[in-house]
Amino acid sequence: MTNIEIAKQLLTSFSTGNTEIAQKYLTTDYIQHNLAFATGRDNFVAAINGLEQAPVKTTFENVRAFADGDYVVLQSLYNFAGAGDQIGFDVFRFENGLIAEHWDNLTNIEGNTPSGHTQFDGPTVVSELENTENNKHLVSNFVRDVLRGENPDAITNYFAGDDYLQHNIAIADGLSGLGSAMAEMAAQGVAMVYDRTFKILGQGNFVLAMSEGTFAGKHVAFYDLFRVEDGKIAEHWDIVAEIPAESDWANSNGKF
Repeated sequence: MTNIEIAKQLLTSFSTGNTEIAQKYLTTDYIQHNLAFATGRDNFVAAINGLEQAPVKTTFENVRAFADGDYVVLQSLYNFAGAGDQIGFDVFRFENGLIAEHWDNLTNIEGNTPSGHTQFDGPTVVSELENTENNKHLVSNFVRDVLRGENPDAITNYFAGDDYLQHNIAIADGLSGLGSAMAEMAAQGVAMVYDRTFKILGQGNFVLAMSEGTFAGKHVAFYDLFRVEDGKIAEHWDIVAEIPAESDWANSNGKF
């Protein structure tokens, strides 16, 4: 199986209860960055077994998947043991054909955007493979200039006019929608601060930025997925999730 197929099968095990993939493809000292779970392969297997015993079965559906070297990125839909519909990004690092490390970011599915999109619809096919590095460079610069605020006036350089699709449920499509949302946040005194970007992962037209910062005064992880088309940002999906206090962590690996 390819790394993408292995990663998908691993997450599918949450719904099937089959621990075979975890036993076969996780390293013994598998590093877990989901702070709600203990680290190590045995603890991952225990989580699968725990979900299997729940009265309501867990569901899993992958929406998007791509690979960047030893990394695999999945965007998927979950419902863990009937706890409610969620969407998540999962990032896996492979080492010698085995999964050695995992990061993720999850949020509840809350409805449609002002422009009528869901938090996950849109194109799913990886294309423009020849432009992977250019597209990663574009997103890296956008995160630096706009999201981290080092050169906010450059924002129009990254978009083809107002032709931009947005999947954040609080923001309408287009640069006009983004500008209106940012103005409303400023009026309400809500600050969104990107302090550090840890990884930029991409394949073809899809690029994921994994960042840490604050939103409305809370310590959060920002996962921003961009679809690039003809050298411009064409679409955006994101998950902003609060990082729990260190005293509540189930492992010592940190969110990133």
